[in-house]
Amino acid sequence: MNSLEQQYFQLKDLIAVYGTQVLVALVVLIIGLKLIKKVTPLISGSLLKHTPDETLAQFIGGAIDVLLKVLLIITVASMVGIETTSFVAVLGAASLAVGLALQGSLSNFAGGVMILIFRPIKVGDYVEAQGLEGIVKDIGIFVTTLETFDKRTLILPNGPLANGSIINHTRSEIRAVEVAIGVSYSDDLGNAKVAMEKVLADDPRILDDQDNVVAVVDLGSSSVDFLVRGFVKTEDYWSFFFDARPALKAAVEAAGCTIPFPQRDVHMIAVDAD
Repeated sequence: MNSLEQQYFQLKDLIAVYGTQVLVALVVLIIGLKLIKKVTPLISGSLLKHTPDETLAQFIGGAIDVLLKVLLIITVASMVGIETTSFVAVLGAASLAVGLALQGSLSNFAGGVMILIFRPIKVGDYVEAQGLEGIVKDIGIFVTTLETFDKRTLILPNGPLANGSIINHTRSEIRAVEVAIGVSYSDDLGNAKVAMEKVLADDPRILDDQDNVVAVVDLGSSSVDFLVRGFVKTEDYWSFFFDARPALKAAVEAAGCTIPFPQRDVHMIAVDAD
């Protein structure tokens, strides 16, 4: 037997041994990819039914798709005789290197996941966070976008946002509008209080079943200061906020009271030169 025939028989033996494994592995790979392609939309659809946030459902569905494909590749590699232990070790080392390089981005990614899962804010909420405030327009995986009342766009990284304090002004169904108003020391405080209470009582936006307050809270340098606190539905907050001060001013003045300017009394004492 010459060398060529020997190589032929060796190749034939290799094909006999490994050909079936490779063929089966290819079949498993093709079938697995088709199954993943069909299963992933079903999972995303099921999540979307139970999760009102479309972004969260798409993110989880995409993560599951990647995970299934990685597991499929590892399975196929082991079927053709590749040592999966070293493969997983290399994959882990690569993941660690990428993680260190993208540490800040991964922090924002983790923050986005936390926001999407625990939902401290949602699109449409008016929030204060990281020293900024605005209406939430979009919650992404890495950043959250706010819009201010003067139509500026604010982009906040999700990492600091998720780990910091958030004031959500629209999370509750009701809010309190607070107005400070002062009257002169010479005015009848009872009349002033009744006039301001009538403003709250006559306004249909004020919720009568809440603890609305009109009370003296301070004796200022120029005036006796009242706190007027009226509870309204959250959607009525800004309309009553802008209407309250003119209405209270008119009611106080109609009751014969005045809102004094800042003033100071100066007492002069004559000193005898002798």
